Amino acid sequence: MNESVAQLNTVRHQSAWGIALRQFRRHRLAVFSFVLLLTFTLMAVFASVISPYNPNDIDPRASNVNRGFPQPPTLEHPLGTDNFNRDQLSRALHGLRVSLAVGFFAMLISVGLGITVGAVAGYAGGLLDNVLMRIVDIFLSVPSFIFFLALNALLAPSIWNVIFILGAFSWMDVARLVRAEFLALKEREFIISARAIGATPRHIVLRHLLPNALAPILVAATLAIPTAILSESALSFIGLGVPPPDASLGNMLQGAKAWLVNAWWMWLTPGVIISLIVLAFNFIGDGLRDAFDPTLRR
Repeated sequence: MNESVAQLNTVRHQSAWGIALRQFRRHRLAVFSFVLLLTFTLMAVFASVISPYNPNDIDPRASNVNRGFPQPPTLEHPLGTDNFNRDQLSRALHGLRVSLAVGFFAMLISVGLGITVGAVAGYAGGLLDNVLMRIVDIFLSVPSFIFFLALNALLAPSIWNVIFILGAFSWMDVARLVRAEFLALKEREFIISARAIGATPRHIVLRHLLPNALAPILVAATLAIPTAILSESALSFIGLGVPPPDASLGNMLQGAKAWLVNAWWMWLTPGVIISLIVLAFNFIGDGLRDAFDPTLRR
């Protein structure tokens, strides 16, 4: 009997994910965005292979007259060079790798912290729930970007410091989302039945509550990545992000701010890439929301 019930639940679970996948595929902008992000990811992973030059190397062929001045696109440098005569295409590819890595790992930290705090608060309830939610309120009440600036100024410049800071101060919305899902789910009949047969809290959380709350968590995780990328770009733009000479899309924009009029190619490439990444993740988030929410299905 128990095996039959387990098989039935597995079939229903697979059917629900199959329906969600079919719904997601109907969202053309989301599918196109997924393909675009997959392309960007492959370009970032293989940046060292497909980059025509080392991103930090100064072009030795630049004449003395051209040194210190950005050069427009040519056959040798399809996206031009910066004011240090470094190839913009190579720097954009490696900067894309850095920015995507920052967004992905910062998302893992923020979602991991958010799920942990939200799950404990939502399942335990009572005093522990109140204490954890007041901590969340304290973090939400303080402008996070001020923390970014202060901590990043105190710590040694490093991409890992940027990832840690962004992840450690962006988990609160995920925690509140998970808590709300757990509060609603733990009163459902299947959770009450699990408690009645002696299931441990760990088993209930990992095998019943968390899988059923996974859909909104996926949407939140998808939207957390572009937020982290934009934050890293803002920090790098003011000189507190990824330290030079390593390239990120943000510090490429920072280097272009003195050449906005005379060297449009310096800001156009990183600006367009950042915009496409943010738009793509937002469209994917819309597609996931439509796929998992039955009230929004067309």
